[in-house]
Order: sequence, then structure tokens, then C-alpha cells
Amino acid sequence: MKMYYYIFIFIGIIFTYFFVGKAPISNNIVWGINFSQKQAQDMGLNWQENYSALIDDLGVKNIKLAVYWDLIEPSENQFSFQDLDWQIKKAEENNVNLILVIGMKVPRWPECHIPEWAKDKSKIEQQEEILEMLNMIVSKYKNSPAIKFWQVENEPFFPFGQCPWTDKEFVKKEINLVKSIDPQRPIIISDSGEGSFWIQAAQFGDVVGTTIYRQAWFNQLNKSIKYHLPGVFYWRKAQLVKLLFNKEVICVELQAEPWGPNLIYNLSVDEQAKTMNLKQFEVNVEFAKTTGLKEFYFWGSEWWYWMKEKQNLPDIWNKAKELFY
Repeated sequence: MKMYYYIFIFIGIIFTYFFVGKAPISNNIVWGINFSQKQAQDMGLNWQENYSALIDDLGVKNIKLAVYWDLIEPSENQFSFQDLDWQIKKAEENNVNLILVIGMKVPRWPECHIPEWAKDKSKIEQQEEILEMLNMIVSKYKNSPAIKFWQVENEPFFPFGQCPWTDKEFVKKEINLVKSIDPQRPIIISDSGEGSFWIQAAQFGDVVGTTIYRQAWFNQLNKSIKYHLPGVFYWRKAQLVKLLFNKEVICVELQAEPWGPNLIYNLSVDEQAKTMNLKQFEVNVEFAKTTGLKEFYFWGSEWWYWMKEKQNLPDIWNKAKELFY
């Protein structure tokens, strides 16, 4: 009986720590966006116009940029940097800070963007190819003043996406390689904001990148589920990471686009509005301020541009502009 009493007390302490109280309100917040060339193209957009509008019109100064293996190396040992060169040069010309996400698993479905020529290779062979790719990317861009962080892989410890394997020891090899080429820049390792306590991410990375989603679609339930976690939940986890590992936590994905039963470009506008609209965008911005974190990268800038250009619905684009100017 006494054991149950202590278990109850322990659960109460844990609940109180993570769910009771408030985080300090963040005032001087750094706002940024995620950008995916593939996502823009999949939405029927001119990705260069989309990227340029984010910088020139929206006024974005911080971008997390996905670097896709299948675009960088479309044929074995034949690298194509033209598109990435253009994006980095545009950032340099406008004093934009970049997070470059590199590896096999990077943002946007199916998460692991493996070239066709590499899909039938063994795990060891794929890893050798990935290390070669990372070597090429980091060596080529390490002198760019635009790059603020390298992010090695996207949520490498969180089981999401269509990926052939996971390997923690390989993530260490990737990190060591990047550091050997560019020892100055910090490396971000990202993890789920709602489904992780970020311990592994903090052990591996110089900075922890978390996600914040207020609503998620679960195929198993065939429905959208709202998270009712308070802002202090993220703040207390960040404080724990600071205490144990002396690492900072930033939000590398703040939900700002719909998430429904299909990929966004296969949802009707009415279906999209069920999970993201101007009101929900404003709610998510205000929620971010209650987490105590000081740096956020919105997830959904391609959709904002699509809504403005293709649907003549610029309300979220215009509201976001208020944050960047």
C-alpha cells in the first residue's frame, strides 16, 4: 500500500512540474519560416517566386531550408547544386539567416527523400553515400555568411515517415563529419515537441530543435486530435535540457498550415480551413509566446503563398507580415 502512495506522490510531482504554472512570456522573439522547394512545386507554385516573396514581400530574415538528397544527387556521384546555390545566394544578398537541414531524413513527406538509384543499395552503402553527400554540402557552403546552423537529419529519433532504417550511431557519424568540416557552427538535432522529452536530441546536438503542433491528424483514428498541452509544458522541458545538458531549445516547426486526411495539396480549401485558418494562426502565435521559447520557425509558408496567389486569400500572409516587419 505504501508503494502505491509513493507512486501517487511521484506522479503528482511530475504532473505539477510539467503542467502547472506559467512560463515567462517571450517578448523579443525571433520569427522565421520553413521552406521546401519540393512543397512549393507540389502545390503548383513557382518555387523561386515563392522563396523570393517570402524574403522580399513578407520580410523574413530567418529560414529553415530543407536540402533534398534526391535533388542534390539525382544520379549517382553527379551532384546538382544549382537550385540550392540560388537559394543561398538570395539569402546572402538579403542578410537572411539559414538553417540548412541535411541528411537522408529532411522535412516534408515522405521524410526520407532517397534518390531512385540509391533505394536498392544496402544500409551500409546508403550510409556511405549520405556521408559523401554531407561532405560535399558542408564543404561547399561552410563559408557562406548566411548559414547560422546545420541541422543534421529531421527528427532522427522520432518514428515518423517512410524510411528504410534508423541508426543512432550513424547520426553520431554524421554529426562528427559535419563538425570536422565546420567546427564553428552549432548543430541542431530536432525531436517531437509533444512525443518526446528531447533527452537524446540534447545528448547529440548543440541545440535542440522542437516542433509545436496544436492539432494532428491520426490515420489510425481517422480523425484530427487537438493537443491540450499548456505552454509551460514546453518551457519546463527546455529548462530540464538546460539544467542537464546546458543546451538551448528553439522551435523549428510551429504549426501554421492545415493537417488533414490527405496531403495539403489534395485537400479542398474548405477542408483545409477545418484545421488552419486566420483565427487558428493567431491562436498558435499567441500560444508560442506562452512557451518561454525565443525562436520559432513557422511550418506552412508555401501554403500561405498558395492561398494568397492561387485562392486570393491573403489574410494569413498579411497577418504573418506583421511579425516580420
